[in-house]
Parts: sequence; structure tokens; C-alpha cells
Amino acid sequence: MSLHQSVLLSEALGFLQVKPGGRYIDATYGGGGHTREILSRGGQVLGLDVSPQAVEAADQDPNLKLVQGNFSRIAGIAGEKGWNEVDGILFDLGISSDELEQVPGMSFRRDEPLDMRLDPSLGVTAADLINALPESKLVELFETFGDEHYGRPLAAAIKQARQQKKIETSGELVQIIERVKRSKFERVHPATQVFQALRIAVNDELDTLQQALPQADSLLKVGGRLVVISFHSGEDRIVKNFLKSSDLKSLTDKPVIPGPEEVATNPRSRSAKLRAAEKI
Repeated sequence: MSLHQSVLLSEALGFLQVKPGGRYIDATYGGGGHTREILSRGGQVLGLDVSPQAVEAADQDPNLKLVQGNFSRIAGIAGEKGWNEVDGILFDLGISSDELEQVPGMSFRRDEPLDMRLDPSLGVTAADLINALPESKLVELFETFGDEHYGRPLAAAIKQARQQKKIETSGELVQIIERVKRSKFERVHPATQVFQALRIAVNDELDTLQQALPQADSLLKVGGRLVVISFHSGEDRIVKNFLKSSDLKSLTDKPVIPGPEEVATNPRSRSAKLRAAEKI
């Protein structure tokens, strides 16, 4: 059984307003926490996940259809399954605990090959980026996708290290980061932002989100709900701008964030922001 704690679970389900017999797409199945709650309320779920491990480990339920696929193809996948009109769509853009455990290089707490591909058929790994990108591009990557304030010294240290030896494992990268950011952090592990930036780049997460949101809009029935939980300023900006330009009615003037109790029990939730909208 998954140990993953779904972020903003009650808030997300509140906005989705699950109806018995209603059809809902969980575009980021992950550990399945949101899906299980939708099923428990009588909804039917079409679940998508790029990870073959997530699909293999999924709970069996007659009201769940699970497909391995990227949500950049959400409309095509829904059409193939006969789900052309749905009552709600959920995107939880965080990385699940299961994916941290299963995907090599995703966790900075283990020393393993620096891969980070949620979909193993993708061509470029995190090690490829770390070893091939020019120093200036590494700075841009860390600052843009990781909100990393130490992008320049980190990129310089990585360039120096890879001239001696190719950086192949997560542990090697963490050692470099810790040397640069020694004593410059408090609650958050010093490698958090660099690893986030690499994961987003390897899996092309921001472009994928931009492709998916208009498709999700097209699948919603009138009165259908879209709920997006993001964990990075770039993701939230994409969602915010899309909702402004779409025909959807925003249900969240400001993003909903976790309360102190949830952050205390699930520290990964601290950067989560939820936005919701309704098809009118």
C-alpha cells in the first residue's frame, strides 16, 4: 500500500464536488490518493500517469481505468477511452513519495544513478544535463526551474567537478551542492531546488502543463470543475495565466495553500498552491 500523503486532499475534493456516477480524470495518478477519495464518493476515474511503476502498483477497482501516458495527450487519451465529456479534472503536479522511491536519482537522500525520468522512454537524463549544459545554461536552469538563489556558484562548482570526473550519481551531485551551500539552509535540504529544477527539465513539465490545460478545458462539461495543485512558481504562473485567458470561471481569487497542521505532518506540502475553476 502507498505511503504517499496527498496534498490538499479535502480542499481538492471540495472543489471537484464529486457526484455518484460522475466521470473524473486524475491526470497525475501518482500514489492514487486523490483517485481513491473520488472512488469512495461514487465517482468513476480515468487515471493517467507517465510512470509504468505507478500503473503496475495501482489499486484494482471496476470504476477505475488507468492508462500509462503523459497528460500532454489528455484529450487524445480521453477520446480513445470514450471519455469526451467529464465532470472534473485534477492535476497534482507534485512528485509522489512512491516516485521518489522508485525513480532513480529523484531523491537526494540516496546515492543512485542520476536519471530522474518519470517515463523511462525519454531520451535525456539528469546526468546528461549536469554534464553537458554550459555553465550559463545551468545557472538559468537552476534559477528558472528551481528558484535557486545560489545558481551561479553551484553551476561553477559543477563545471569544476565534471572537468575532473563525470557526475553520475545523485550522491555525487549532493556533495557538490552541500559544499557550496554549507550552512546556508534551515528547514529545507540544500539540494531541494537543484533536484526540482532537474526533474522539471528532464520531464519537460512546464511545456507539458501548457499543452494540457486547454485540452482539459475542452473535455469539461458545463459545470465541470478543473483543479490544479502546483508546487513551483512557474507552474502556478502558467495555471493563473491560463485561467485568466480561458472561458472558465475561477473559483479561487487567491491560491489555496496548506494550513500549518498539514505542513507539520507533511513538510512536502509547504509550497503547494491550489487553483480551481468551473466551466460555464
